[in-house]
Amino acid sequence: MYKPNREELCKILDTPIFRKITETADELGMECYVVGGYVRDIFLERPSTDIDVVVVGKGIDMARAFSKKLGRGAHLSVYANYGTAQVKFHEHEIEFVGARKESYNRNSRNPIVEDGTLEDDQNRRDFTINAMAICLNSDRFGELVDPFDGMLDLEDRIISTPLEPGITFSDDPLRMMRCVRFATQLNFHIEEETFEALCENKERIRIISRERINEELNKIILSPIPSKGFIELDRCGLLEIIFPQLTAMQGVETRNGYSHKEMFYHTLEVLDNIARKTDSLWLRWAALLHDIGKPKTKRWDPVMKWTFYNHNIVGEKMVNKLFRDYKMPQNEKMRYVAKLVSLHMRPIAIADDEVTDSAVRRLLFDAGDDIDDLMILCEADITSKNEVRKKQFLNNFQIVRQKLKDIEEKDRIRNFQPPVNGEEIMKIFDLQPCEAVGRLKSAVKDAILDGVIPNEYNAALEHIMKLAGEMGLTPKNNN
Repeated sequence: MYKPNREELCKILDTPIFRKITETADELGMECYVVGGYVRDIFLERPSTDIDVVVVGKGIDMARAFSKKLGRGAHLSVYANYGTAQVKFHEHEIEFVGARKESYNRNSRNPIVEDGTLEDDQNRRDFTINAMAICLNSDRFGELVDPFDGMLDLEDRIISTPLEPGITFSDDPLRMMRCVRFATQLNFHIEEETFEALCENKERIRIISRERINEELNKIILSPIPSKGFIELDRCGLLEIIFPQLTAMQGVETRNGYSHKEMFYHTLEVLDNIARKTDSLWLRWAALLHDIGKPKTKRWDPVMKWTFYNHNIVGEKMVNKLFRDYKMPQNEKMRYVAKLVSLHMRPIAIADDEVTDSAVRRLLFDAGDDIDDLMILCEADITSKNEVRKKQFLNNFQIVRQKLKDIEEKDRIRNFQPPVNGEEIMKIFDLQPCEAVGRLKSAVKDAILDGVIPNEYNAALEHIMKLAGEMGLTPKNNN
């Protein structure tokens, strides 16, 4: 960990933005500090463009004067109800707030706010590593104010609260999610007393809106090793409350000496595997939910042993319901995740058998532009401890990938529409919309996907004419 002294901190903060903040604070005669994540990230040597500034006085007045001093290019937003203001300037977002102290009503995480000192403001911070402040006034510029030994916790890689953790989490239960999130993002461990407070206050999470919970979940999912966050959420009991569909995947059942795979930890392994390949939030969500239908489809069969028939189809429906119930996006993101969950068994089934052109065409047709993401998901899903079998699957996936490339180049299947559409079929045979039209459309699509005919207009029309004759249909111009 980087441990700069005051002189080095002065050099780090000697930028045009901070010089303007210092000038503004000195002119107004206000105490002014940069606090929170920006300070923490200096010591962790992490890039940060979001700057939180605490003013002992009126933060909005400071923001207005600072924005005016920046001049052209500065955009000021004032949130009078919250006593805060934000200045956006190029890539920077600078948040100004007056130092305050807070008290809470048990049924709400919205605090009663009063003007306070810097000490009051640091007391209300969530974690010691976020409670450090650096003075920006010229006479004390670069001076670190660290009343809760946040530097020591950074050095020891610990998440702990400035004050008694039970009060911290009970006052604002969202801090429990943030606790797990920071531990996951930074790969820190949660201090023992702080973790006990998570367990004791877990039920308080029920007063937090689903949208705020989702924000923290997304940040956990986007962490370098997201499984760490879900394991911590499970250990303290929060996961059962906020995401029971995941905890339903836990455990192994044994009958007649046969056990099925442990689904929960397999899922987390798949999530970690995919996190090494992509930063896509929704592809990571697909990894987290790919086996979500297994608990509902688990059956014991004396011959086949444990089965999970159609768990991908059940999972697809569960994704749609889960996104609605948990107030997640009801748009193409939901459809994307549901689609990958639905299709995630297909490449594995192909790779485990002979890779036929027909199977690859159908996969390419059904996956469309998401085929590459689907293949990344399926490769991440190979978690077998049998290294020989794992290598065999991965080698076969390379064959599938090459087939996908070759067939796409040759047959142009991805997102294809049959060369002869329904309107033209109705016009040729003088038909209204009916079952016969649908049968002919499906037949020509299947013929192309099965490689019976090429993906070309004349071949498709000839095939339709032949099938129509067998169905007793005659072109309207045929006498």
